[in-house]
Amino acid sequence: MPRSAAQSHALDHLDAMRCELSGWTATIFDFGETAWREYRSADWYVRTLRAHGFSVEEGSAGMPTAFAATWSGGPGPSIGLYAEYDAVPGNCQAAATSRMPREGLSVHAGGHTDPHSGLGIAGFGGLLATKAAMERYGIGGTLRFTGEPAEKVRGSKPIHAAKGYYDGLDAILSFHPFYMLPMCNTVRWDTHCGAAYSMIYRFVCDEPHAWLREAHDGAPIPQSHSAVRAPGANDALMMMYQSSKALRDSMLPHQGGWSISEAILTAGQATADNLPAGLAEIQYMMRVPTVAMAEQVTAVLDRNAQAAADMTGCRFERHWVCKSRPGLANHAMAGLVWEAMQDVGAPHFGEEARTVARAIQENCGLQPMEAPFIPELERLIPPQEAEAILRRDLPPSQLSSTSDDYTDMSWHAPLARFYVARPALQAPAGYRYPAWVMNALGGIPATIDPMVITAAKILANSALRLLEDEAVRQAAMDEFKQRTGGGVGGSEWIAPLCDYDPPTGFRWPEYVTTPRGRDWWIPSL
Repeated sequence: MPRSAAQSHALDHLDAMRCELSGWTATIFDFGETAWREYRSADWYVRTLRAHGFSVEEGSAGMPTAFAATWSGGPGPSIGLYAEYDAVPGNCQAAATSRMPREGLSVHAGGHTDPHSGLGIAGFGGLLATKAAMERYGIGGTLRFTGEPAEKVRGSKPIHAAKGYYDGLDAILSFHPFYMLPMCNTVRWDTHCGAAYSMIYRFVCDEPHAWLREAHDGAPIPQSHSAVRAPGANDALMMMYQSSKALRDSMLPHQGGWSISEAILTAGQATADNLPAGLAEIQYMMRVPTVAMAEQVTAVLDRNAQAAADMTGCRFERHWVCKSRPGLANHAMAGLVWEAMQDVGAPHFGEEARTVARAIQENCGLQPMEAPFIPELERLIPPQEAEAILRRDLPPSQLSSTSDDYTDMSWHAPLARFYVARPALQAPAGYRYPAWVMNALGGIPATIDPMVITAAKILANSALRLLEDEAVRQAAMDEFKQRTGGGVGGSEWIAPLCDYDPPTGFRWPEYVTTPRGRDWWIPSL
């Protein structure tokens, strides 16, 4: 379909913004803030959105580092876009061609891996270009832009969904950086991401004196270092960890592409004495195709937690981090975005980017390549072709694959999920690059900017098509209603699963300021 004048204006606007977008991406990359602790990143977005004429609600849905921004050009449809900006603990990497943490930090601090720094700025750039075109051509409608913290733990979108922040939208556009085939420079078709549950099990030993109390009845006060003491919360955590590892193969059938992972969030802080640890916490994340599978794993984990608590004289609490629904496809939306991708084209990594890539290869002890990037990064792949490749490794009964919380948005408005290539290097046979290489490529402007500008153009192109073309918009909504059995609240609609408060009060890893300066909360080596 020919590009409209408004779409051309938006793409020109983004070309004029290249330097700004590059600087903004580098800013969020350097913040490197992790789940539920993205204070500087959220503040930057809020201030910058307001400077561009948006009204912004800070701390939306009770999440301190979330926000909800709105701008209206008059009566018309409402389009939703969003930013993510959380990083990952233990991945602190400078925007450099060799392995090094960002200045003043250790490699154990937070750093962007996907990178959400580029994801968020691509969304923001697409938003601003859409707004500029609406103002230039008098296009009515409303733009909503949400700030989505803690995506790595599937945190904010189930909460925003349950609190109504996606209600009333005519369409939602969802972008993510990617490089793994077949989801590279394409749009998801039928097989969307599945359900995700995440929870924290907290073990509390608040009555250690009750451990084997009968054995001491009537006895004098024992010598403290020779007496039996309560095991405590650390022992409960270890039993939970080991029993759940041992029973993992028995939690679900050996099909359906599911995974369960864990992280110790807090360990007992007692000194190395004969004092039992009073508190320990372990977080689990499960990625499963269906909600029923998530519920089954939860039941097993609950049983393990109760057994661990009973054996160690503790009690346990379960606190939800995420309950996210599987995704809902919409072919009309996918087709619209695919047309935009064909119009904009794949990202191109020029000679400056190739020079950076060769320097990284040399620093990894490799012979630099004339064409260092994976060739598929500069090619588009049709959605149906990508779907066919994806389905090769999935049983016919499995309707979803892996997990991501954009899926919660898909039950409130027609949604398209698309991917634009992030930089990734070709490797000699038998070689695998260390993780810092991908992280660095996501922060170096020459290598990450092509993805950001390409994704921003696809977002703006798609948003304006939705605003200007009522027939396309109606087709997407008709399909949404058909798939949900009548739209929001319909017979096939899955309601939000979030029945918990934002889990922001836990000891999530973060940056701290002490008399020793600003550091990651795990001390530098």
